[in-house]
Amino acid sequence: MCMKSKASILIFIVLFAVVGFVVFQIPFNKLAGSNVSFTLFDFFAPVAGAFLGPILGIVTVLGVEVLNYIIHQTPISAGSIVRLFPMLFAVYYFATFSRDKSQKAILLVPVLAMILFWLHPYGRQAWYYGLFWIIPLIAYFRKDVLLVRSLGATFTAHAVGGAAWIWAFNLPADVWNNLIPIVIAERVLFAVGIAVSYLVVKSILKFLISKKLLPQIKSISPAIK
Repeated sequence: MCMKSKASILIFIVLFAVVGFVVFQIPFNKLAGSNVSFTLFDFFAPVAGAFLGPILGIVTVLGVEVLNYIIHQTPISAGSIVRLFPMLFAVYYFATFSRDKSQKAILLVPVLAMILFWLHPYGRQAWYYGLFWIIPLIAYFRKDVLLVRSLGATFTAHAVGGAAWIWAFNLPADVWNNLIPIVIAERVLFAVGIAVSYLVVKSILKFLISKKLLPQIKSISPAIK
C-alpha cells in the first residue's frame, strides 16, 4: 500500500474517531442494573465497519471507547468492562454483511451467547430471553436489506452484552423477564438508528469525495455507491 493510500485511510479513521467521540457524549438510555448509559455512539459505531472494514472499524471503535473512558476517568468495574466489548461484535457483523461477504464465523457469536446465558442458573430460568439472539442468525439470510442487517448487528451486540451481564451481575430471572418489552422497543430503535446513521454517513462521504474534499479510496468506495 502506497504512502498516499495509507494517509487517505488515516484521514477516514481520524474522521470517524472524532465524530464517534462527539456522539459518545450524548446519552440515550441507562443500561439496566448499572450506572452505564447507552449513547448515540451505539447508533453510529457499527457503520464505521462498513466504510473502514471489519478490522480497522473495530480498532477505531475500540480506540474511541478507551479514549472516552480515559478522558472521563471512568472507574474500572464489571459494568464498564462489559460495556466495552459488545459494540465491537456489532461492528464486525455490520462490516462483513455490508460488503456482501459470506463470513459466517460471526454467527457463532449469538449461538455461543445463548449457550453461556443458559448455562447460568438464572439464565436457565429465563431461557426464553436468550431466544432474542436467534435474530442475527435469521438476519443473515436477508443481509442485503439495510434495516435487517442493522437489526442483526444490534442484536449481536445485545447477545454479547447479555451473556456477559448475567454472569457479571447475576440478575434474577424476573429482571430478564421484565426487560423483554424494553429490549424489543430499544433494539428496534437501535436498528433504525444504525440504518439512518449509515445512510447519513454514506451521503456525506459521497458528497465530500465528489467535491474532492476527501480522497477516494478503493476499499471504501463500495460502501458509498
